[in-house]
Amino acid sequence: MATERELLAARIFFRAVFPVIRVLIEDDPRMRARFRGVNATVQIVARDGDGRIGAYLRFADGHFEVVNEIAPNPDITLAFGSVAKMNAMFAGKPVVPRIKGIRRVVLLSRVLRLLVALKLLLPDSKPKTSDQARMKVKMTLYMVSTALSQLNKAGDPDMVKWTSKQPERIYQWSCEPEGIAAYLKVKAGKSKAGRGYYTRRKPFVHMKFNGIEGALPVLSNTVDTVEAMAQGLLELEGSPEYGARLGDFMLRVAALVT
Repeated sequence: MATERELLAARIFFRAVFPVIRVLIEDDPRMRARFRGVNATVQIVARDGDGRIGAYLRFADGHFEVVNEIAPNPDITLAFGSVAKMNAMFAGKPVVPRIKGIRRVVLLSRVLRLLVALKLLLPDSKPKTSDQARMKVKMTLYMVSTALSQLNKAGDPDMVKWTSKQPERIYQWSCEPEGIAAYLKVKAGKSKAGRGYYTRRKPFVHMKFNGIEGALPVLSNTVDTVEAMAQGLLELEGSPEYGARLGDFMLRVAALVT
């Protein structure tokens, strides 16, 4: 049986990491071309004791979504013997799944390229172009905001304790002048992540990155927030105490998916 930590990491992969595949398809012209006209479902599943956990990727002529359940008849299945092995692969480790539907060579090749491209999220992954750098920042902010909400929804004790004592508050991340933004809404123990700028209320904490070059060192965990502010890479508006706690939770997410 998987440990609580392994199940939590799997939840983050399914509900926060996989959804940012949409950014890869929409923002990368080559990836968008590969999936134009593709209609298929790709199951990702791991054995957990006598049961299974999984999610599937649904491609529908350029559109993409993640469905958090087992597909009845997927075109391709990537199956893992344990949750730990599945997590390890998506954290960049050399784990090979059992593949069903291997005869669909073209589709399998496209999906594997897509999953390899997800490694751009890893802290030590170095973007080779300015377009890749922009995608890394965008994907990371989208993933982190969603992952923090999922920590809360999964009942993580520290996160639940933190959110349960708060009135309605907005935690905003943004990268300017590129206009990349994401937010986390917290209210009385509930949480919701969103993309873009929250406009109905002033952020309680706002992490403002000074462009892509300012965001990359922080999001890659090579520079902490205090040093980033000293170097002018990051401006923190709002409560320093809650901003620091938010940074701690961001580091926890990074530890879960690497």
